[in-house]
Amino acid sequence: MNSKKKGMSLLGKQRAAGWTFLAPATIMIAIMSFYPMIRAFIISLQTGAGANMRFADPIFSNYKRILADKVFQQSIANTFLYLIIQVPVMLILAILLAVLLNKPHLKCKGLFRTAIFLPCCTALVSYSIIFKTLFAYDGYVNTVLLHLGLIHSRINWLGQTSTAKVILIIALIWRWTGYNMVFYLAGLQNIDGSLYEAATIDGAGPVKTFFHITLPLLRPTILLTTIMSINGTLQLFDESVNLTGGGPANSTLTMSHYIFKTSFEYNSQFGYAAAMSYVIFILVAILSFIQMKVGDKR
Repeated sequence: MNSKKKGMSLLGKQRAAGWTFLAPATIMIAIMSFYPMIRAFIISLQTGAGANMRFADPIFSNYKRILADKVFQQSIANTFLYLIIQVPVMLILAILLAVLLNKPHLKCKGLFRTAIFLPCCTALVSYSIIFKTLFAYDGYVNTVLLHLGLIHSRINWLGQTSTAKVILIIALIWRWTGYNMVFYLAGLQNIDGSLYEAATIDGAGPVKTFFHITLPLLRPTILLTTIMSINGTLQLFDESVNLTGGGPANSTLTMSHYIFKTSFEYNSQFGYAAAMSYVIFILVAILSFIQMKVGDKR
């Protein structure tokens, strides 16, 4: 009986120690994450600015306004266009580069890996300036294409609706492909080499090995990078601001950029901006849930 009491007391001490270590992190998460989310929802039900914030009448008028806001609807369409094109292309390139740079006999692997990873270390403003310089009306890209005879006159890449979107997508792919490649390299290095040896003995070629061994074993990593990439794209802000300013005619405007403008440029409409932020939050939550359900095959 005494030993049982002693064992229960020891278990209680272990639980207390565990909660002691968990408590600071739990409190910080509650203060830094959950409280702002709750506060943002309350603000989304209000109108006015600063000390004059008051609850809207009707209470969900900010959310009703979203349904009639053509600019926000266009920003949603722009953001999902980037998502549909950029994310798959970027992740496919990242996987292919990771497979190539994981070859055991490849020389200068470290140099190639560093070179591909470096763009994501570049400051957002700096790389925006690089792309604006390259694709300027009198920039390097127009000069090269003219000399090669591929175009007959200079193109205003960032001043036209279709080309501005293309440049923004190219910039995103250039910046974030190397970042995702690192995750896939880590996943590939955890795959047992004996699996590839067995596949080679059984007569499987590189393509069959890739689709039947590499991709299935990379599934958790692919799921992780897909969720991160989708979440990042839905919250896209810097490229829209620094590369195109959301133009021309809001054709490259993203949801986060429009929320920023609504908060700090359009008469500080914090309540309406908070409502739009919650729409993004709901979209991210729904897409993440779908991906988790689709990707989890256990």
